[in-house]
Amino acid sequence: MAKLGGNPLDRSKWQQKSIVTLALTVLTSSQAILIVWSKRAGKYEYSVTTANFMVETLKCVLSLAALSRIWRSEGVTEDNKLSTTYDEVIVYPIPAALYLVKNLLQYYIFAYVDAPGYQILKNFNIISTGILYRIILKKKLSEIQWAAFVLLCAGCTTAQLNSNSDHVLQTPFQGWLMAIIMALLSGFAGVYTEAIIKKRPSRNVNVQNFWLYVFGMAFNAIAMLIQDFDAIANKGFFHGYSFITVLMILNHALSGIAVSMVLKYADNIVKVYSTSVAMLLTAVVSVFLFGFHLSLAFFLGSTVVSVAVYLHSIGKLQK
Repeated sequence: MAKLGGNPLDRSKWQQKSIVTLALTVLTSSQAILIVWSKRAGKYEYSVTTANFMVETLKCVLSLAALSRIWRSEGVTEDNKLSTTYDEVIVYPIPAALYLVKNLLQYYIFAYVDAPGYQILKNFNIISTGILYRIILKKKLSEIQWAAFVLLCAGCTTAQLNSNSDHVLQTPFQGWLMAIIMALLSGFAGVYTEAIIKKRPSRNVNVQNFWLYVFGMAFNAIAMLIQDFDAIANKGFFHGYSFITVLMILNHALSGIAVSMVLKYADNIVKVYSTSVAMLLTAVVSVFLFGFHLSLAFFLGSTVVSVAVYLHSIGKLQK
């Protein structure tokens, strides 16, 4: 601490990392809670497609705000200008469509799983991303990472054990199926997006995000027309919205920004710690808000998941 206090630059970096870590932990842990809390009498009174559309719109606005700040300080360059070519922009509809389906599924999975269970099952993203890295980007996985995958599956299963019922697992088959589909969609979209970004590393990430969010808005607009056109036409775009719904939209939009901030100001270990703390924080808050029963199986399972996430990160660093 004395060494840290003697160097203003190190102290500034430590403060930035601490703020980003805290922000990502709070946003991650409150994401599932806000979705569940936004329900009334067990169902969504608002249109989930309009909520998703607002998330993509807010992300787009935030990307433009970041770009405008860069334009004022650095000027418009070849790498940060919005104008682009057909070949560059045509790759964005694929991840945008995948994220659309994944984001819609995250609302419906809560018919089968509670908020703490969702945080646990969401870690399947690590497995799907790792395997897709191996298949698509031809990146080898270390033995530690493969071991972490096994531990992750064991931890997720342990956390869902239910000793007070005839059913072995708390989450029914539909919940597991949706969690696996969401993990595959998120993993494929993440790997595909990374491949796009690394294809032109000098390109400003806010420009790339802007085009991804523009297509996200377009696909969500189509989803609104197909799924909720009558409800929107008769009741209005913001029907059923509450203060919690607005907080949920802000949370989803800021979570994406927080992840990019982590990559800029912190490192992958921060994401690991944030994910692990968020699982336990979600469970504790759910005890008071939704009467969630914090069982020994859930505590042991979430501990194993935390260790697995840490090992996966260490395995990545040692490669």
